[in-house]
Amino acid sequence: MYFRSAALAAIASLGLVTAEPVWARQPTESFSELVDKLMPTVVNITTTQNVPQQGPRLRDMPQLPPGSPFEELFKEFFDKRGGEEQQKRRGTSLGSGFVIDGEGYIVTNNHVIQGAEDITVIFRDDTQLKAKLVGSDSRVDLAVLKVEPPNKKPLPAVKWGDSDKSRVGDWVIAIGNPFGMGHSVTAGIISARGRSLNDSLDDYLQTDAAINKGNSGGPLFNTDGEVIGVNTAIYSPSGTNAGLAFSIPSNMVKQVADQLREFGKVKRGWIGVSYQSVTDDIADSFGLDRARGVLVANVTADGPAFKAGLKRNDIILSFGGQDVLDLRRFPRVVANARVGNTVDVVVWRGGKEVPLKLRVGEQEEAEKQNTSAQGGQKKPAEPDQPVTSTIEQLGLTLQKVTDQLRERYGLSDQVKGVIVTKVAPNSPAAEKQLQAGDVILEVDQKPVTTPQEVSDLVTKLQQQKKRSVLLFVERQGDPRFAALRLQK
Repeated sequence: MYFRSAALAAIASLGLVTAEPVWARQPTESFSELVDKLMPTVVNITTTQNVPQQGPRLRDMPQLPPGSPFEELFKEFFDKRGGEEQQKRRGTSLGSGFVIDGEGYIVTNNHVIQGAEDITVIFRDDTQLKAKLVGSDSRVDLAVLKVEPPNKKPLPAVKWGDSDKSRVGDWVIAIGNPFGMGHSVTAGIISARGRSLNDSLDDYLQTDAAINKGNSGGPLFNTDGEVIGVNTAIYSPSGTNAGLAFSIPSNMVKQVADQLREFGKVKRGWIGVSYQSVTDDIADSFGLDRARGVLVANVTADGPAFKAGLKRNDIILSFGGQDVLDLRRFPRVVANARVGNTVDVVVWRGGKEVPLKLRVGEQEEAEKQNTSAQGGQKKPAEPDQPVTSTIEQLGLTLQKVTDQLRERYGLSDQVKGVIVTKVAPNSPAAEKQLQAGDVILEVDQKPVTTPQEVSDLVTKLQQQKKRSVLLFVERQGDPRFAALRLQK
């Protein structure tokens, strides 16, 4: 319920307010009718599993004086009852879920059913059905179960809502099985969007609706009765509701659930590039109007991006028809792309936009592809003597890469370029966190192999009155770009 402030009321009474103020619409007095319709779609989930439990162990034997008459007696007892023998006990866990298809498909969290040997689904009318696991995904923490509807009568199922349209401040309703107490309802609002906890794919809705242990896997509804999220995690020092709960957005849930039903697993998109954020300095170095997109730092040999013609130094501006705004969202855009589909990609290259076609690969191939360029025979020692050069404008002391420097900094035999041996404090290089052992491969998108080449390119950029210099740097096999401001 909303209240007008006393100050505004006083002003209005004096005739100083000539227009009616705009107020937010009044919240509904009760969610009871909506809840009555939604309750049959929500289920409680119980699981059981055999938990290995060690029997008495020899190290648990009482410490007795050497030669004690009881020493052999206790040893015999523990050898017989302990040793390698394992006892098992039945473990149980509780959670929530909801029906997404009248044929008996149910969504819950992966952590609710992980390791379960028996899964039981309990409906609002106390009907209990055994469930089979269709598929699960630990990364997003979702699972799909299947039950056989009684008498082959379709089960009541939820309607999907568009989580992208949910706004901070919208009312939401959570239904679940907190602490195993059975169907319970709480309400609140969406407190924030786009929360990330520990994974690049995280895109949680945050809510203040009371969520507790046992609510995991339950639905988060909007006031139209549509599912907009799956309640998954809470932030709480005590382990109980503290007003910070997180739900997986329904658009992601639906996509994952569809793949679990179709394949039994999730096939995530992969393109075979490493990339980094585009800062204002980097955008300026590439002649881009503003900081946007992601900068390609490396392209995996024979990966999807390589085959599509992407190159290092490209800035990906759009992918699959979606503008790439920043680094945070890009991993989700790629992962959500359907494996095998060909998508349109627009990159910034050489001062202009270049359209490309890319066939999305599967993320599981990444590890194999990333090792394709590994290996190689050790080269003989280089005869070149190390030449040291200091570039004061950047605060860098540089040397050409030699076998001695490779050994000192743990570099592979394939590394070529110019190695950083010292970084001056409070310098442009220090600001960008460069450090000794970093290898400079390019300056202003031009390959370099000697400190002199670096110095010449930096001097040239200063003469052109450039504000920064773009370095392509490798650190322990991890390539990245660094835009360093040019000191006058």
